[in-house]
Amino acid sequence: MTIVYGLKNCDTCRKAMKSLGEVDFVDVRNTGVPEEILNSAYEQFQDSLVNKRSTTWRNLGEDEREEAPISLLMRHPTLMKRPLIEQDGKFFLGWTKEIEAELT
Repeated sequence: MTIVYGLKNCDTCRKAMKSLGEVDFVDVRNTGVPEEILNSAYEQFQDSLVNKRSTTWRNLGEDEREEAPISLLMRHPTLMKRPLIEQDGKFFLGWTKEIEAELT
């Protein structure tokens, strides 16, 4: 089973879902990301899980930017780099040609 965590109006997420075919999609803006998923993904990707080029990041105050990444992502799920793809217990972050080749 493949789960894509992202935003429904994110072009990159849509490209990934189109290429992957049958997936479960979780719109992080509406439902967030389960904490255990964030913890597992953070273990693998560390700080690259937080999209520091996003509008949400630029609108955060300095104090908020200093928070622990997991708590920050729990409060602001749109800060997560996307898509976060979970397939067979493995995580993939973003949608590059390498990730597409491995998953399709």
